[in-house]
Amino acid sequence: MAQQPEPADRVKPAYDAADRPMLDGWLDFHRRTLLWKCEGLTDDQLRSRPIPPSELSLIGLVRHMAEVERGWFGDWFGLDTSELYCTEDFPAGDFDVDGADVAADLATYGAEIDGIRAAAGRFDLDHVETSPSGTRYSLRWVYTHMIEEYARHNGHADLLREVIDGATGD
Repeated sequence: MAQQPEPADRVKPAYDAADRPMLDGWLDFHRRTLLWKCEGLTDDQLRSRPIPPSELSLIGLVRHMAEVERGWFGDWFGLDTSELYCTEDFPAGDFDVDGADVAADLATYGAEIDGIRAAAGRFDLDHVETSPSGTRYSLRWVYTHMIEEYARHNGHADLLREVIDGATGD
């Protein structure tokens, strides 16, 4: 197994930061980790599902996280919340990667992140929104949930990458 070189722009969060920089730092660290796991692979490798019977692929994880970012942050920041890949008839459309346009999907993911970053500063972490079901969520909770979501899926990405080309790295 080969150690995957860590990118210089993957910055570990400060150990003693205040809440907002800490949460932003960890979220950005995990966002960058997902992209790192995709670097240096061909489109076919990114679309591959190398661990049967799982349908997971690296580009599927990127598409899924773009959808998740949009779904959770869109409501808080007044951004577009329409689904990117999923529909009511096909709720797992983010993982349907046969014929996926990898460059377009990576660009979509980047655009979602850029929009969220630009809007995030307008809101306090204690800002609360109420879901259609009546559940109240603070923005702090959404940040924490997104970090958890990335941590879980980055574990999947680690394993997928190792199976695809033997590259490892945390």
